Amino acid sequence: MSLRRIAATLDLSPSAVSLALRNSPKIPAATRQRVAAEAERIGYRPNAKLKELMSQLRHSGVQAKEACIGVISLYDTPRPWERSLHLTRVFDSMQCRADELGYRLEPLWLRAPGMTLSRFRTILDTRGIQALLCFGSPDLLEPFPAELDHYAIVTQGLSISTPLNRVTSHFYNDLTAALNKVHSRGYRRPGLVLGYYEEQRSAHAYTSAYLGWCEHIFGTPLVVPVLRTNRVEEKPLIQWLHTHKPDVVLFVHLYDALGELQAVLKRNGIHAPEDLGVVAVSQIVEDTPFTGMQQNQKLMGTWAVELLVGRILNQDFGIPTNPRIEMVESRWVEGKTLRPPSRTA
Repeated sequence: MSLRRIAATLDLSPSAVSLALRNSPKIPAATRQRVAAEAERIGYRPNAKLKELMSQLRHSGVQAKEACIGVISLYDTPRPWERSLHLTRVFDSMQCRADELGYRLEPLWLRAPGMTLSRFRTILDTRGIQALLCFGSPDLLEPFPAELDHYAIVTQGLSISTPLNRVTSHFYNDLTAALNKVHSRGYRRPGLVLGYYEEQRSAHAYTSAYLGWCEHIFGTPLVVPVLRTNRVEEKPLIQWLHTHKPDVVLFVHLYDALGELQAVLKRNGIHAPEDLGVVAVSQIVEDTPFTGMQQNQKLMGTWAVELLVGRILNQDFGIPTNPRIEMVESRWVEGKTLRPPSRTA
């Protein structure tokens, strides 16, 4: 049996039927009752909660309580996603997809003053929250609190050492894609400038991709030595450029460092792409002059919610034995710092 059969019978769209079966408040109560009745009549069972939904509609006569997902982090700030445009976009995408599936997101501060894990767990249980979206930790090796291990959990990024279901950027593929792009445009001495923060947050995926790609293409893993920096360190950067003479630089840093790079190049009379090709690999590249790879925050947030809802519907709670990791590839942004592809390419 399919949603389309129910939709055709009731003259509704399949998406409306899907939302109705999830008891979404977006669908009027009368329509939800019609959909539930038709689904029961034909024996359609999308999940074990259909009978519960029918009972609520028949006996209460009021809208069922909206399902809720908690949003937490292991940061010492209530809403770390509000301090980062990148994380803001991820959160907004989570909120949009959760709303489409009939869930409400409720931010909760795990490390509020006076909060204990025991009290936090009581708050979750009292509010009927069975699932948590986590924005990770500033400490890559920090474990997830054992007191919260009986919920469905999906975390964002590679932080938190506990094996959890998670969604992260595909750092390795992102750099490989950028290297393939510059190679197709005739560049033959690519150099990698890598932030220490990105090195750690990617579990060394950027370095691995660069060394592996260079060895595969050129027969050596070190066409140009990797330059690692905290921010945009002008003197080491300019010296590295003069010494190793890359014809294109792949700059992997936080998005707020792109303006610093632009200023350093300008002060030293280096024009891109005339003197040097530059590819930015960062969380956000659009609205800058740079050509590069930008992380797909919309897909990251969407997939995180879908992965978590799947765990809820499958009654898959607790720390997973075999965690599922979904990796989101970045998208190419065409800017002004790389020469255009040739017609033959």
